[in-house]
Amino acid sequence: MIGQDTAHRWLDDDTHRAALRADAERQFAFFRKAKRPAGGFYQLELDGTPMGTKVQELHATTRMVHSFALGKLARLDAGDDMIQHGLSTIAHQHHDADHGGWLWAVDDNTVHDARKLAYGHVFVLLAASSAYAAGHSQALGLLDQADQVLTQRFWEDDNGLFADEYTRDWQPFSDYRGMNANMHGVEALLSAFEATGRKHFLDRAGRILDFFLNKTAPQYDWRIPEHYNSDWQVDRAYAGDPMFRPAGHTPGHSLEWARLWMQWGALTDTDVTEGARKIIYRALHHAWDEARGGLIYTIDFDGAPAITDRYWWPVTEGIGVLASLLKSGGTEEDAAWYRKLWQFADAHLIDKTHGGWFPELDDDNLPTGRQFIGKPDIYHALQADLLPLIPDRAQIYEGLRGL
Repeated sequence: MIGQDTAHRWLDDDTHRAALRADAERQFAFFRKAKRPAGGFYQLELDGTPMGTKVQELHATTRMVHSFALGKLARLDAGDDMIQHGLSTIAHQHHDADHGGWLWAVDDNTVHDARKLAYGHVFVLLAASSAYAAGHSQALGLLDQADQVLTQRFWEDDNGLFADEYTRDWQPFSDYRGMNANMHGVEALLSAFEATGRKHFLDRAGRILDFFLNKTAPQYDWRIPEHYNSDWQVDRAYAGDPMFRPAGHTPGHSLEWARLWMQWGALTDTDVTEGARKIIYRALHHAWDEARGGLIYTIDFDGAPAITDRYWWPVTEGIGVLASLLKSGGTEEDAAWYRKLWQFADAHLIDKTHGGWFPELDDDNLPTGRQFIGKPDIYHALQADLLPLIPDRAQIYEGLRGL
């Protein structure tokens, strides 16, 4: 991954760009093994061996569609068979013909987890947007369907935010509201806007960003709380699923938010760099592990380390947002952090033998499996490879087509 000595020039350095493309190609080759004949995708062991589980979670299915659509746009993987396979799984296994929307998890054609979660539904919109951008014309129907369900069931227009969770027949069973579903909602809305040009997607993304980044983050020293109640007041005591709903703050999410904010700013000709930089550097300085390297998972409301496990995805999000800063001109500090994260990833996270990235490291920076079993998905690491290659931080699909 090492390019020229000055990381400021890495985005244009032929050696670095070739390494990014090569890693993306290894990832596509690795995750092609996940295609499951009965529908959906296997979870893969570290060496690429398919695991036996038949359970398909909605976010995993949709992320595979999105990722292979990006690969097709960039001409790094033809992708059509994987995209179509995933779209079919969404339509015929995840879709709830009785009540509408999409089931969180299925076991072949049996319902495994019937909840209707905004987190999963926004990924349906993302997958449909990317598949449509990659030339799958039938994906437009799925995009329209996802937009309709999100509008009718999850969107709270008074608040300008997405609610979180319902039973299968759309009954509320908690007053929980979450940052994570809204963050990925922004990702999906910006993608849907680029794919279709429909302004309401961009407007909704702006309303969500305004709440979390303009209104909430400054109140919490440029950190973004994860959990809220139905009145959208921060729930400081909440501690749920440690994978999807950990307590406190998640610096990796702050990095992802900042990248999406900068993307929205470029699309709307709004300069958000100063605020984004505050969020980015608060997250990096809290999360970087000086002794072991990498970024820890969570911090508490005082900024102290909480869950100190180090996963691959916060590093990928740091790479993506620092690339956005460098495309905007950037500073030598931005360049140094971009280099630091890539050097850590190259040394410890990238599996150059089998492909893909190791999702979790132990104290000796060796792969471990306390939280994640095998390699869960291509989505995060692929974007770390592809986003720096794109010259524009606003138009992702168009940027990939130009590679």
